[in-house]
Amino acid sequence: MSFKCLIIDDEELARELIETHLSQLANFEIVASCASAIEAHEVLQKEKVDLLFLDIEMPVLKGTDFFKNLTQKPKVIFTTAYRDYAIEGFELSAVDYLLKPIVFERFFKAIEKFIESVKPTSTLKSEVKNDISGDYIFVQSNKKNIKILFDDINYIESIKDYIRIHLKDTSTIIIKHGITAFSKKLDARFLRVHRSYIVNSKKITAFTKQDIEIEKIEIPIGDYYKSDILKKLQ
Repeated sequence: MSFKCLIIDDEELARELIETHLSQLANFEIVASCASAIEAHEVLQKEKVDLLFLDIEMPVLKGTDFFKNLTQKPKVIFTTAYRDYAIEGFELSAVDYLLKPIVFERFFKAIEKFIESVKPTSTLKSEVKNDISGDYIFVQSNKKNIKILFDDINYIESIKDYIRIHLKDTSTIIIKHGITAFSKKLDARFLRVHRSYIVNSKKITAFTKQDIEIEKIEIPIGDYYKSDILKKLQ
């Protein structure tokens, strides 16, 4: 799958940096690089665009105001030199928010979020494959595709760009994968209880308002998830 990108920034060097970053990735095509929102609007009248790289602070028309007024809204990654705009960017359901100068490592993470948002069953490396039976999955670790039964999973822990799968025999498997995307590959028995943890509800041996216990391991319940999780467990 190929994705069409539109870069909008009044700073030429900023546009060139994004162009350079995109040139290192397969399947990303730049349809135009525009110095203003007005110029970009003309491009959007003619081209189908999948992803905008949109600077917020621009003369005449701010990037956020431009995006709000679009009838057909592509996915957007906002860019800016000002951290204060982050909340406004995310309120517009932005894929990500990048602070200038944009380093490639951070840029790549934003691209991974974009791919996850448009195609949740795929990542850049396709590291998890579902089986149609729904009882197990294959995960890629150490260049092997390893079959894991859902019944064997106690809980899943997020470690930055990786997840650690804790199994009932106390062994673990570490794979490069985001926890949110991985959660979509699991069935209803698995509960997201914290931004860093997913638990197998069938393995829960005790719980409080603060944590869940699985084989004497205490797993915290995040404030965001607490109300929903306690309703399901009580």
